[in-house]
Amino acid sequence: MAFGKGALMSMSRGSVCRRCLLTMKSMAGGGPISTYAQQRGKKTWHGPKYQAKIDQAQADWEERAEKIKKGEIQHTWDMFVERGYVKDTAGSTKSGAEVNLKCTVFRSRLADFNSGERSHETIRKLMLHKRIGAYTGIDPTAPSLHIGHLLPLMPIFWMYMHGYAGYTLIGGATAKIGDPTDRLVSRTPLKRTDLTMNLVKIHYQLKALWMNVEEQARRRGFEKDWAWKRAVVNNSTWWNSLPLIEVLKRLGDSMRMGPLLSRDTVKNKMSKGDGMSFSEFTYPLMQGWDWWHMYQANGIQMQIGGSDQYGNIVTGVETVKVVRDNEPDPAKKIEGGPFNDPVGFTVPLLTDSAGVKFGKSAGNAVWLDKFQTSEFDLYGYFVRRSDQEVEKLLKLFTFLPMENINEAMKIHSENPARRVAQHLLAFEVVGLVHGMNAAHRTALNHQARYGKQIDIPGITLRMPKAATEDTPPSILDAPKMDMQLPESLIMGKSIGRILYAAGLAKSASEGHRLATQQGAYIGAMPGHKRTEDNKVMDYSQLSFTPIKLWFPQETRNYLIDGKMLILRKGKAQIRVIEMVSDEEWKESGQTYPGEPGTGALRMLRQQLKMLKSGMLTPDEVKANLKNHVEEEAPPPGFMKFPDQDSYAIRRATQELMDEMHQKEVGDDSPREERGE
Repeated sequence: MAFGKGALMSMSRGSVCRRCLLTMKSMAGGGPISTYAQQRGKKTWHGPKYQAKIDQAQADWEERAEKIKKGEIQHTWDMFVERGYVKDTAGSTKSGAEVNLKCTVFRSRLADFNSGERSHETIRKLMLHKRIGAYTGIDPTAPSLHIGHLLPLMPIFWMYMHGYAGYTLIGGATAKIGDPTDRLVSRTPLKRTDLTMNLVKIHYQLKALWMNVEEQARRRGFEKDWAWKRAVVNNSTWWNSLPLIEVLKRLGDSMRMGPLLSRDTVKNKMSKGDGMSFSEFTYPLMQGWDWWHMYQANGIQMQIGGSDQYGNIVTGVETVKVVRDNEPDPAKKIEGGPFNDPVGFTVPLLTDSAGVKFGKSAGNAVWLDKFQTSEFDLYGYFVRRSDQEVEKLLKLFTFLPMENINEAMKIHSENPARRVAQHLLAFEVVGLVHGMNAAHRTALNHQARYGKQIDIPGITLRMPKAATEDTPPSILDAPKMDMQLPESLIMGKSIGRILYAAGLAKSASEGHRLATQQGAYIGAMPGHKRTEDNKVMDYSQLSFTPIKLWFPQETRNYLIDGKMLILRKGKAQIRVIEMVSDEEWKESGQTYPGEPGTGALRMLRQQLKMLKSGMLTPDEVKANLKNHVEEEAPPPGFMKFPDQDSYAIRRATQELMDEMHQKEVGDDSPREERGE
């Protein structure tokens, strides 16, 4: 069992040695010992309310451990094994005796960690006694996550729902190097603007996924606890300020070349591929240092990765131990041992019944970005899964309890042609990726298109309410982030007009008000003074600073690589703008709100002038107006700008309608003379 604060205080220094006390405090605290006061056995002071929350969370965790031991609730690790998440494991196999404890008070707890036992059992016992943190990392090498990324994320989401800390890491720094695992040819280096675009998109995809995980937890009856922790982090935040000498001093001396050279990736790339660069060779060490940083700062003791990441996880385990043991400052020293050692596991590689890598459709990845793989196509991909694989996929990609899955498979077996299990799988996956409103809407659209009644066990389909202007914007309903705007606008117009053109304001005047009130943000290095020329955001680290009214020529100071601008309004409205030349913009045929010569008023006046001169007939004017309305209507899910409506437009419209009426009836007399 885990030790609470009262148990620790009831033991005198005479009955427990210092090393045992450190290990026991590690168990009670749920994270590595990292401060000098904690190592000396001194109390870390918190406010009474905060301390009460800590004590209650620890009491709840101890109660949970007892229920697991009695068989009243399932162990999270046992659930992982049952659902098929675990492929290979890595971690400590040391016993209590090997940790060199000199007293016997705590041996009964450490004796659970038998000498030479499999890391599988080590992880199970560690998760029982300690509220550890876990993470999985994703390099932003593409503009979107794909369905393959979802598999190692699922155990992270499950752990979060069961009270552990869940972290998702974006490899803004490691993406500059590129993971060489299982590759014979080095990755093509990413352009700075491409990396920035990918980073922004994946950051907000992960935020949306975490929002949907919260929704799924409520659906499944999980009650959110104060101790639940989750975060999206970027390793550029520490690599951009980490001295190389620190890494070499703490890590380089103890990592031997033999084990590193013996890795299959290194041997294959050197003997069969284009060779191994030094940066690629150090990639696993960089990934291991990421783990160390989160280990000592956030208590992240577990890494979860795809099936190809086992070598990197093993290297990461050794990296964390080496850096931890080489800490030169006694005040920051973290004790080793089975309760503090890092552990990890990989998820299996999935293939479909035809042997094709799961997540591929006609040779293309199935993306989680709805603008690359639509919600309808994502739903259809899972509906097409075979009867042989659907049960496994329900276990891996949904939060359905096992009894619900078993019941669904029983219903499915009675009439496989109805594909009940496949529709349940598709509904749950779309709900996780795009939200439950999208799941209901997509299922009904599928039903309408194919004209067949869809029966999903336990689900009553409903059409979600349409969003209104008063509805707060959500990441899930956000328009497409990336767009283009011409150089003449970005470099020559005010920031208020740029906000209007980007769809973040209803007018240029509202854009100016946003800038005056600092209600919008621009991608930049925070803390820079306006007098400094270089305010550009680091292309691998997402950061914002409030927009202020500045001269048009100052906007160039925020361009990434001279051609990319990132704007944000609130938490959900993001625009990643690529600046193109005016010639490219003209050739593209696009327009933006407020663009000179494209407004509704100008178009109405031109039509009226041509109608009066006889250059156009009333029918031709009607056709032009109809085409203009159709062109203004954006495709579903794309950015829709505010309607242009004003007194001048309404008056011009009425004048045009009057002139068309006169031409049709052949009456050229003024409207007042006709008594209308």
